[in-house]
Amino acid sequence: MAGSGDPGGRTRARLAALLVDASTGALSAAGGRVAGVYLRSRTPRLLRLAVLAGLPGPLFRPWWRLHVGRPFPVADAYRLGVQVVLPNATETVRRYPQFAAGLPFPFGSMHVPVPGGLEPLGVLTVLRPATSDTVDELLDPELLARLAEGLGAELLGLADGDETTVAWDGEPLCVRPPAVGPAEARVGRFTWDPATSAVRADDRLHALLGLRPGEFAGTAPALADALSPAEAHRIVAVLRETADGKPPASPLRLRSGDGAPLLLDVCPGAAGDETAPVSGVVLDPGPAASADGAADLLPQGVFCLDRLGLIVYVNEAAARMAGVERSRLLGRPLWEAMPWLTGPPYDDHLRGVLLSHEPAHVHVRRPHAEGAGPGEGDWLALSVHPGADILTCTLVPAGRMDAPGEAAPDGPAVAALHLPEGAGAGEPPLTPLYRPIALAIALTDAVTARQVSAVVTQELLPAFGGRRLAIYLLQERHLYLAWETGFPQDFLSPFEGVGLHARLPGVETLTSGRPLFFESMRQLAATYPGIPLDAEEGARAFLPLIASGRPVGSCILGFDRSRGFSTEERTVLTALAGLIAHAMERAQRYDSEAALARGLQQALLPRRLSAHPGVETAGRYLPGTQGLDVGGDWYDVVEAGDGLALVIGDVQGHGVQAAATMGQLRSAVRAFALGDRPPDEVLSGTNRLLIDLDPGQFASCCYLRLDPATGRALVARAGHPPPLLRCPDGHTRVLEIPGGVVLGVDLRAQYPVTELLLEPDAILALYTDGLVERPGADIDEGITALAQALAKAGAVAGRRGGRSLAGVADRLTAGARDAADRPDDVALLLATRRRAPVR
Repeated sequence: MAGSGDPGGRTRARLAALLVDASTGALSAAGGRVAGVYLRSRTPRLLRLAVLAGLPGPLFRPWWRLHVGRPFPVADAYRLGVQVVLPNATETVRRYPQFAAGLPFPFGSMHVPVPGGLEPLGVLTVLRPATSDTVDELLDPELLARLAEGLGAELLGLADGDETTVAWDGEPLCVRPPAVGPAEARVGRFTWDPATSAVRADDRLHALLGLRPGEFAGTAPALADALSPAEAHRIVAVLRETADGKPPASPLRLRSGDGAPLLLDVCPGAAGDETAPVSGVVLDPGPAASADGAADLLPQGVFCLDRLGLIVYVNEAAARMAGVERSRLLGRPLWEAMPWLTGPPYDDHLRGVLLSHEPAHVHVRRPHAEGAGPGEGDWLALSVHPGADILTCTLVPAGRMDAPGEAAPDGPAVAALHLPEGAGAGEPPLTPLYRPIALAIALTDAVTARQVSAVVTQELLPAFGGRRLAIYLLQERHLYLAWETGFPQDFLSPFEGVGLHARLPGVETLTSGRPLFFESMRQLAATYPGIPLDAEEGARAFLPLIASGRPVGSCILGFDRSRGFSTEERTVLTALAGLIAHAMERAQRYDSEAALARGLQQALLPRRLSAHPGVETAGRYLPGTQGLDVGGDWYDVVEAGDGLALVIGDVQGHGVQAAATMGQLRSAVRAFALGDRPPDEVLSGTNRLLIDLDPGQFASCCYLRLDPATGRALVARAGHPPPLLRCPDGHTRVLEIPGGVVLGVDLRAQYPVTELLLEPDAILALYTDGLVERPGADIDEGITALAQALAKAGAVAGRRGGRSLAGVADRLTAGARDAADRPDDVALLLATRRRAPVR
């Protein structure tokens, strides 16, 4: 906890409190089961989950980090600045199939941007029960919107002008939601040192006993008196007996000073060491104490989890089946207490119960436990039953259940999930069935080879527990590294460009068309003597990438530990390799076509701008990131008599056709400009040409003829966004110039001309709509934001001594240049008059 001299710590604590309040408030406002807040991180375009309420953090780990360009509802809410409402699983699958594949349960969700300055600060998200209709009459979206707006205002106030203050780069805070039913059981832990009688209690025990800092003396008598004044002597005696190696056979049932029931369970330290600390657990079972007492007598194992995955109750039978003492289970997260019940696919079942409130039934395999009773073999039948605040789990030896897949007389069918052959004790199966589906869906959105490789890293490695990945692509009978992660630096360098004659597993898997699996590094070294190894331990899978019968490359998947590969796993990995191969083949075609298209684009854009001693100009062009990265935006500066013509235009659509039409229009405008025709005639003539060409496209354009000596400018525009003007004093305004319709629509269209004065050191900005348009927002807001950025960029350049127009252009396009997702091209043309030198 931060002290009074730690303002950064206080800010962090205040930030956490605001986020927790917003998350728990969203649960109530939307009737949700899970809520959280994503915030911007200090990594560009990366959102991080800052707070999660109602779901254990480990169960949501795949979604702790989200890139704003991914096809997920949180990313869209942030990027577009609009609410995303998904009432049920059907709508989720239709709009966000990759998100639905990762959480294939019947639930709905809402995702609301948290407003900030020029872009949202984050996203408030709620997962809630599914509804049958697209509109939920019981839900008021405006309520969540107001909650998000209030959070945004609080965060901006906390930032005090520095929005980096509210960035989040750590793991999420996981908090309990407000209780729906009766108060749930609470658990606290302590240790007692027999030599000094010192007691160390955790924060939960302080809270359970109502002890404020400074009120607890930290001794065994003080602990006993705080637990139960009437039985303090008995408690101290039990602690001493436990230290002597004689712990009680069952937890002590106590009554606190106010009569509330408590359970005390203690266990000794190291065997034979009477000075080793004694550990203890205190459980406040709440109103369910009588039920818990009954569960203690049941032959089947029963344990309970709160919504953060903490074990709040466990009976003797469950502890015996787990092979762990009750005191070592109570108060611990499931992931620490019973790790063999976690990981895929068990995490998927727990997620399903928590999100959909449908029970789950599954066969599980536990490590061999000493003391297991007759018939209690390695296989157990686990059932998880939902509750408002508590999950109730039962364990029964599998031998006492019906055969997997058959319905029990009083319950639903139990699905069997088998461990892979050769898997270590307690090691979970590789991947749930939805992982191949998720990978296939994600690959459909990947266009370039780099994007395909990134998707494989995001989807394949986490699903299979791999730590290393390398993808090689075949070019002219040699393999070249396209992507790698997890390998030691420079380890793969010697393998770059190896020919198909080399005896290497990455080569032979491709030439033979067969996947190669090595359960240990020793097995790999024995099969390929002398091959360099990147680790002493681990397993490796070498997969051929073959699409439509043609070799594409090879994929290497590395595990940190030795492990076996079952027939099912090999089949799944081989199938996934086929998906990757087809995606890579498609990406290679795209890269080739894109290279040709970019060459055409560069040939059509001006290599240099016409210069004039009295005028400085700077232009920038950024292609869109969809399609072939080629569009119809252009800019130009042309000598027009004794002046200069400044031109910017935008042909509708993208692709080679748009670029070709742009080239024709640019040539026409240049021809008219070189003849020093008035702006209205230039646009009228270009309009007639476009209609005669009939390419099925239209275009916008802004044409300005500038006299460098006087600063007099004549402007005409055809459906194009208005220019911006930054005056020498820093004042920036939108030039509301009357215009005509876009080119290519009306043969008789008129284009009025407006006269303006460009003072020395003033900056004129012409731009295309790709720089100012944001989906879901009015274009006027984007133009206003660009005007503000122009005012600020010009001021920064001026302060640095001598305004650099190129630097201003770079600052105005920085956001678009860094964006991973540009749906439209961006073009910008800046011009300024130089002051005449003083003689």
